[in-house]
Amino acid sequence: MTGSTPSVTPGEFVETAGIWINDPKHGVQFKVQHIKTVTPTTLEGIEKYLGSGMVKGIGPHFAKRLVKAFGEAVFDIIEETPDRLMELEGIGKKRREKITSAWSEQKVVREIMVFLQSHGVGTARAVRIYKTYGDQAVAKVQENPYRLALDIHGIGFKTADQLAMQLGIDRVSLIRAQAGVRHVLQEYSGEGHCAQAFQSLVDASVKLLEIPEATIKQAIQVEMDEERLTPETIDGEPCLFLMPLHRAEQGVANHVLRLSQGESGWAAIDLDKALPWVEAKNNIQLSSSQKDAVALAVQKKFCIITGGPGVGKTTVVNSILNIIAAKRAHVTLCAPTGHAAKRLSESTDQEATTIHRLLEFDPKAFDFKRNADNPLETDLLVVDESSMVDIVLMNQLLRAVPDNAAVLLVGDVDQLPSVGPGSVLNDLIEEDSVSVARLTEIFRQAATSQIITGAHAINRGQSPKPTRKGDETDFYYLTVEEPEELFSKLMAVVTRRLPERFGFDPVKDIQVLAPMNRGGLGARSLNVALQ
Repeated sequence: MTGSTPSVTPGEFVETAGIWINDPKHGVQFKVQHIKTVTPTTLEGIEKYLGSGMVKGIGPHFAKRLVKAFGEAVFDIIEETPDRLMELEGIGKKRREKITSAWSEQKVVREIMVFLQSHGVGTARAVRIYKTYGDQAVAKVQENPYRLALDIHGIGFKTADQLAMQLGIDRVSLIRAQAGVRHVLQEYSGEGHCAQAFQSLVDASVKLLEIPEATIKQAIQVEMDEERLTPETIDGEPCLFLMPLHRAEQGVANHVLRLSQGESGWAAIDLDKALPWVEAKNNIQLSSSQKDAVALAVQKKFCIITGGPGVGKTTVVNSILNIIAAKRAHVTLCAPTGHAAKRLSESTDQEATTIHRLLEFDPKAFDFKRNADNPLETDLLVVDESSMVDIVLMNQLLRAVPDNAAVLLVGDVDQLPSVGPGSVLNDLIEEDSVSVARLTEIFRQAATSQIITGAHAINRGQSPKPTRKGDETDFYYLTVEEPEELFSKLMAVVTRRLPERFGFDPVKDIQVLAPMNRGGLGARSLNVALQ
């Protein structure tokens, strides 16, 4: 069996509900969705159960003696006439109180689990609810099941709403309206938005919850009064933020302002000497725009270097690192993903980590150990692929940077923005007070790549040039008339043509992207066919 359980004690029986699955590694398994423990009834089972250590004050020795003395009635003795426990030599008042206290605690846990599971809450979630609320779990859930979505990571509005309906909460209640409004804003944030226009939020909430508009507006006001939502006027239109996103927006702005001030943690740099020196050291010739980017980064405490593929961002970053290293400054490199961090490390020949690892993310506390009170120890923080960093993570990162350190963000502003809320790199670039170096010149080696030249063509509003049949290139167009023809051609390209021509492994080396999930050419259908 696989799944979560509050605890299973030796000697207990369990009743479970779930589904059979075929695990690729372990074979046939029973995936538990609900589990209920049943107190043992046999003398052997009772002895194992009591001697398991579950009840403080009773070990294997006393368990054997208790079962011998009281038989199957031992549970009733502990619960109803605990004074009789002192009939056994070695059990005094102190041990008796310890046993009855532990027994009561276990009984409460079981009652909570039974209550939650009887109302459709799966075991894994029931365990998280109990760990969060303890003995008060039933009372808190009955009072307001929607608080689960606020207090417990991994439980959202839909789960809380199902539980609320099971408990008989009125569909047009204010607490449901409040939770629904928060859920709609969370859905918008999942699409990348930090805020939503007031009336748009009202309309979406009415549609989702089927609650009168007046109740939705009342709920919004209560949420603002309780400081879960924050109003803000954007371009003359009233908007609403979830409080954490508003704090993150303000935090990033404040940290950028803070880090832009003061002096860098390295001695003054003579660019007339530094630029020729780094060119000679690396045997390169920097372009005019690259020199400007290097100069900006070593002189400003907070700056951004942006540009598309093939414009020499890596060359610029390496030149900056060489110059800063010559001043004996401490540099820290990071990127949002493990793959990006590995690439950065390989291109700079220096250690680079993910942002989460750098900030020492603690999954149990769901927080970072590095923060304003425990800042990073660095003179320059370089963040590569920074277009992928959302507003919340950027705020967490910048707040951990000490006042004396400089920050360099590197990324392609024309890439897709972060999966999470916000478009941080783009917004910072558009801010006049932030120093930005734009690299636009495609260098000779990169200019041979049709992927790179095609990306730049799209940025200019032009279509990439198709390659002629037979040309060796890294970018091909395949045109078809009918969807059925495209499906068969795609199968041939992935399973036969690319492996035969380039020696690719179709499983490890080829990735297929689809613009949609559904349909004959959607990701789901293609996955079934390709796998």
